Amino acid sequence: MSYCNLIFDLDGTLIEPKTGITRAIAYALKYYDIEIPESEYDTLTPFIGPPLTESFSRYYGFDDAKAREAVEKYREYYSVTGLFECNLYPGITELLAELSASGAHIYLATSKPQTFAETILKHLGLARFFKLIAGSTFDHTRDQKSQVIHWLLSQEQLTPASCLMIGDRHYDVEGARVCGIETIAVGYGYGSEEEFDQCTPAYRAKTVEALAELLRQLVG
Repeated sequence: MSYCNLIFDLDGTLIEPKTGITRAIAYALKYYDIEIPESEYDTLTPFIGPPLTESFSRYYGFDDAKAREAVEKYREYYSVTGLFECNLYPGITELLAELSASGAHIYLATSKPQTFAETILKHLGLARFFKLIAGSTFDHTRDQKSQVIHWLLSQEQLTPASCLMIGDRHYDVEGARVCGIETIAVGYGYGSEEEFDQCTPAYRAKTVEALAELLRQLVG
């Protein structure tokens, strides 16, 4: 199978976002008198990947209204400071440059608000590689990964068979599958082998180097 349109996830796939996200979650929880010591911020990493409203409800029992309010508190920190507290995974810039030079069309689909994703990619010098950056909306009308991907396909008039998703969580695999798209699950982000065994992506790559080699075989 050969693909010409590559759709990348952001957190856990292109960037390591843990510092900014966990600090923003702790900031939001403090508003509700839930204190998370900095030494325990790693316990907040399950928030990386899925929609934030879903995570506040799942891990802290917030109802829908409270979860949405918590997201607004999260964004008070994240929109100013947290979105810059991230790092590129080594080799990602070179990979995107190689793919771009090969003629592949590169897109982004993230559950992060689209404006945040655009700011991050510009800050890291990656925006030039992407034909379109697709993300969630502040009004929660496009929160799920499948909704983001569907919007991207519609905007660019892409056929699912020509596309390949690259992500690190089952949300990426399942969201792409809803849209008729196969996925490479990467093993250097926040997913696990057990998670991938459950969601059964078409391909797996444990490292950025393995991802690059696999894409050389699949892109055409």
